[in-house]
Parts: sequence; structure tokens; C-alpha cells
Amino acid sequence: MAVARQFQGPIDLHAHSSVSDGTETPAELVRAASAAGLGTIALTDHDSTAGWAEASAAARTDRITLIPGMEFSTRVQYASVHLLAYLFDPTDPALLAEMTRVRAARLSRAEQMVARIGVDYDLSWDDVLAQTTPDATVGRPHIADALVARGHARNRSAAFADILHWKAGYFQPHYAPDPLRAIELVRAAGGVPVIAHPATRGINEVVEESRLKTMVGAGLFGLELGHRENNPEPTARLYELAAKFGLLVTGSSDYHGTGKPNRLGENTTAPEVLDRIIAQGRGSAPVYG
Repeated sequence: MAVARQFQGPIDLHAHSSVSDGTETPAELVRAASAAGLGTIALTDHDSTAGWAEASAAARTDRITLIPGMEFSTRVQYASVHLLAYLFDPTDPALLAEMTRVRAARLSRAEQMVARIGVDYDLSWDDVLAQTTPDATVGRPHIADALVARGHARNRSAAFADILHWKAGYFQPHYAPDPLRAIELVRAAGGVPVIAHPATRGINEVVEESRLKTMVGAGLFGLELGHRENNPEPTARLYELAAKFGLLVTGSSDYHGTGKPNRLGENTTAPEVLDRIIAQGRGSAPVYG
């Protein structure tokens, strides 16, 4: 007998609060999701679960379902790969240790980049800290906001396209685990892993079929193919690979408040896919409003 769903749609499984690089607090994000007509929202701050408690309380008040999650930073050589993780145990020792290491590396990287930028532009570390909230995962978006505040860029997107672009010479990579290792950690913590916006580069940059097969063997659940930054040709190829390997497909906004043009609910996930995520997630539970 089928179990009745406790969540409502539309479903947006990728959004950020001020705990990482969004511009709204976790509670404000939940309220914005409710006001946008969503029935379910996932909080997926970068390498942090610090917003879960506040978002959970707001979800109960606003009568919206919250899927606790995170966007886990990973890397293949010099290429950044983001892994969305849902319903994992935030106290799992191995996962927590890796999250802590990644956040520390992000902070060190940000400080080094600001020092480099400061040689050519009027920018200090205090300028960056002024753009953050307590316990935030400090990263390049906060540097971008500081550049905007100092008048060196029109907005966050312009800062990324110019001063923070790797070709500008200020970019500094940071430590992040291999995606395979991250998938294993998430699954061991009871979570459900999905590769975020995997088609943002050209067709030649699509994850290799052999590598994807290995990830599937480690427990990869799906691919976030409904995303405004995914390009058509590599997205079509990934749909083929998803069908071949039995991967589920999600859609999300990657909302950052005013930090990005992305709007809540502009891409959504099918209810039957969220059914599967909830069925597999055993590290934490959805919060039903």
C-alpha cells in the first residue's frame, strides 16, 4: 500500500542562506519560498548545516516542508564539482571532519585572494568580513560583495566575470575531496547525493562515463539537470547517461537571494523523485510544516 505524501509541491531542492553565500537568513529564505508558492524547499548551504535549526523552526511556522541539505565542495584536479547532499546525519564524525577541513580551506583561500586583490584595488579583509554573518562559510561571493561595496564592481555577477575570474590572476584554489570520496561520506552518513549543475561547461567537459559509473557504484543518486546554468548539449548527453545508469534527475533554482538572478521555483523536482530521496535518506528527516 502506497504511503501518502506529507510534502507538497512545487519542490525546489537547491537554495542558499546567509550561512553560506545567500543574502537571506535561513528563516527569511523559508518565508521567501512560501511566498513564492513553493510547497517544499531544501536548504543547501555550502559545506555547512548551521542554518538547519533556524530553517526548521520557520518551516513549521510557515507550513512548508524543509529538506535539510548541503552543497558539498569537491574537486577533480582543478575543476570544481559541487555535490548536493540531502537528509544526512550532520553529526557523522567522518563527514563533519571533512566539512570542517573544507571550510577552513575556503577561509584560507579567501584571505589569500583578498591579499592579492588588495595589491591592485582598495580592498581589505575587514571589507570582506563586513559582508558576512557570524559563523558564515566565507568564500568568493563575500569577496564579490566587498568589491561591490567598494565600487570596484557593479554587482556580484560582474565581480565574478571580471576581478574574480580565474583569468584575472587573483584566483586561488582550495582543498576539496574527490567527488567519489564525498559520495561515500554522504552515503555513510545516511544521506542522498546528487551532482549539482553538472552541465555548466561544454560537451567535452561532461563527466566521463567511466567516472560516472564509478560514482553510481559508490551511491550517487542523481543529477541536477534542471538548472539555469546547464548548457543544452551537455545536458542532453547527461540525460542519456542518467537513463543508462538509472540516475534520477532533479531541478532546482540555486537561489541566493539578491546574490544571483536565480529565482525560487524557476526549476523544480518531480514529487516521485523526492519520494525516492526521502525513502533513501536515513541520517535526518524532512521537516513538515
